[in-house]
Parts: sequence; structure tokens; C-alpha cells
Amino acid sequence: MFRAWQFLTTVIGVIFRHPVTGTTIIPILPDGRIVLVRRQDTGQWGLPGGIIDWGEEISTTVRRELAEETGLELLKICRLVGVYSSPERDPRLHSISILVEAEVQGALGVKDNLEISEARAFARDELPLGNLSHDHDRQLQDYLKGLTVVA
Repeated sequence: MFRAWQFLTTVIGVIFRHPVTGTTIIPILPDGRIVLVRRQDTGQWGLPGGIIDWGEEISTTVRRELAEETGLELLKICRLVGVYSSPERDPRLHSISILVEAEVQGALGVKDNLEISEARAFARDELPLGNLSHDHDRQLQDYLKGLTVVA
């Protein structure tokens, strides 16, 4: 009985006391514009992305989240921009985000209306920097500076 209790408490600890892993995506359209999404909960702009589902590879998560939040199709993941793990990066929970640059195509159209109210493409000089959701200001600035970051 004691061993079963130890096992159960270990499993619960693993589930509830470890960060959640997700992806954040910098979608680049063929004309070079960057796509951002407006969050329903805060009204802030941010980068699309989400939690990696059990049994899912990062590329599959990127493809799924792009389709749900922007309506766009993933052409290819271009590069790893960074991994962001600060416990303060997401106000809801401790999450680790894997940031990738991705070439995308298609027509903008939000499919996940519970999370996202709008998707829009911005020229680099028109990005609404300064008040993006989560730590997306930092992520986007790191990308624009050409950095690869582990933070």
C-alpha cells in the first residue's frame, strides 16, 4: 500500500509541479510580413502558438496552432529562435515556450474564436511592439535582432 501511495504522489507531482511545454511561432508570409493574433482574454496582440499535445511533435503543434489561430498553412520551419522558460513569462502558469520562425501561406482566418479574436499581418516597421502578450515583446525583439536565445 505504501509503495502505491508513493507512486501516486510521484505521478501527481510530475503532472502538477512541472512546466507545460508549448510552441510560439513567428509566421512569415511570402511578402515578408509577420502575422500576429489578438487574444480574446486580454485584447493584446501576440504571436500564435500553444501547448504541445501528448504524443505530438513540435512541427505538428506548429502546423495545428497556425491553422487554428491564423488559418495559415505551414510551409516550413526555418529556424529555432529560442527557448523561453521564465516562470513569469505566462501569467496563467509556468510554461516553457519553443520559439520558431516559420514560412507560411494562405488566407488569414481565425478558427479558434474562443482564444483569438483577430489575426493580422504587419510589416516589420508596423509591429505593435511594447505591449504584446506574455513575453512576446522579448521573443519578437530577439528574433528581429537575429539572436538565438535560451532564457
